[in-house]
Amino acid sequence: MSGGEPLRLERLCKQYGGVQAVHDVSVQIKAGEFVSFLGPSGSGKTTTLMMVAGFETPTAGQIFIGARPVTGLPVHRRNIGVVFQNYALFPHLSVFENVAFALKMRGVSGSELRAGVAETLNLVQLGGYEGRMPHELSGGQQQRVALARALVFRPSVILMDEPLGALDKQLREHMQLELKRLQRSLETTVVFVTHDQGEALTMSDRIVVMNEGKVEQIGTPEEIYETPRTRFVASFIGESNFLDAHLNERTDQGLLLDVGGLQVRSTWQGFERQTGPVTLMIRPEKIIPLVAGSRADNEFEGVIQEVVYCGNVVKYRVQLRITPPVFVTVAAPRHACSPRFQISEQVRIGWDARDARLLTGEAKRTTKGVENHEAWSALFSTTDVNRMAILPS
Repeated sequence: MSGGEPLRLERLCKQYGGVQAVHDVSVQIKAGEFVSFLGPSGSGKTTTLMMVAGFETPTAGQIFIGARPVTGLPVHRRNIGVVFQNYALFPHLSVFENVAFALKMRGVSGSELRAGVAETLNLVQLGGYEGRMPHELSGGQQQRVALARALVFRPSVILMDEPLGALDKQLREHMQLELKRLQRSLETTVVFVTHDQGEALTMSDRIVVMNEGKVEQIGTPEEIYETPRTRFVASFIGESNFLDAHLNERTDQGLLLDVGGLQVRSTWQGFERQTGPVTLMIRPEKIIPLVAGSRADNEFEGVIQEVVYCGNVVKYRVQLRITPPVFVTVAAPRHACSPRFQISEQVRIGWDARDARLLTGEAKRTTKGVENHEAWSALFSTTDVNRMAILPS
């Protein structure tokens, strides 16, 4: 039981009345590849999945599995396995009967059916659970049964619509690794829909980032995180600082920019504009507190405004010494030798010229204070003391 087929979407569109839910989506997925469709609610990712499955009919565009056009085929003729968020198990059927259902619908019976169910349950580590009822299983075990039911008839492609969303954090992280292990061992083609960026980064060979029904960017997890093409991708995947900047000059050593009167250097190569307004993006973990004579390509003075302890890192909100005020978030690793800063303390921070990314157009004015302030206000108003705690000033 192994192997999958390529999946190709060509200019796929879906319209509901006057609403364009999916617009001109084209994606090529290789056989045996794990591809996640990632985006916020309403981005069109689940609608795209439902069109691939056959539960929705495209307004325009084509779907191919291998070399076969399947756009007009009914669900049962596409040879696709589907795993839903709520698992959709039959509550009145045993584990064996739930998994066997897909084979029975395809006319398989007798010893072939029993062997297929047994093999698949062993794959998902549920051998011996055949007689259990769904209500007798944990959430993780129910998820495995749903996966076994999708695998048992050897589908060309498996579609997963946020299948881990109902699990608690620890179990979800465990199942992420289990699903990836199983997918690699079977070389199954998987399309995985999620709004969880960490989940997509952990599990995917490639990620399709969607926003407002369109594809923003397709790439490996590293490409999506390290080299976002748009402001949306940079803000949705991980945390980012966005600063209004002006590109003044290109030199052999890189780009020279102005941020509120401060000179900033960047060696970012993926940018074509010669001069003009741009958005400078820098990840919080790329900004370093500078102590004991340490230096960086770009160095700035500031004042600590807020401090948040997040376990493996401490997050600082720093106001740079320029007018109008500019705030940046710094995520410093937490270890025994790391420096600790307190509210109102003056600090020097900096970052490497290789870590600054440039995006076309100015940042929204709210990024200078208001946007970050609102995010930090929400962070500090949380009552989840297990997630973070404010350090004493």
